[in-house]
Amino acid sequence: MRTRVALVSAGALVIAYAMVGVSHEIGAVVFLAVALVVHDALWMPLVLVAGALLARTGSWTRMVALVLASVGVVALPLVLGPGGPADNPSVLPLRYGRDFVLILLGVVLISGVRAVVRKKFARSRDRGGG
Repeated sequence: MRTRVALVSAGALVIAYAMVGVSHEIGAVVFLAVALVVHDALWMPLVLVAGALLARTGSWTRMVALVLASVGVVALPLVLGPGGPADNPSVLPLRYGRDFVLILLGVVLISGVRAVVRKKFARSRDRGGG
């Protein structure tokens, strides 16, 4: 219990120090406030609902779903491409949509390979070959 109190206190001090550091920039304060509200009001409820829906699946499936959703949230601005000036095509020069799909497929492929290998070793262990 003392360790938890110490960690929470240290975290609160770091957050307070950061807020004092950015308090003179109203844009940064607004950004942090919006990020906090979006995280607590949108992202966490979605994660909790998804976790409840995936409760009967294995922990690996829940972890893969969380990774896919996190990568999606981070990559979405690049995939959609807003904010790039029309007169400078080098600002967002890559095919982010294709790369995004490749990353998602890679995560799914790695998790599928892991599941197949795990099932194969489980069968060989059941037969006494392991």
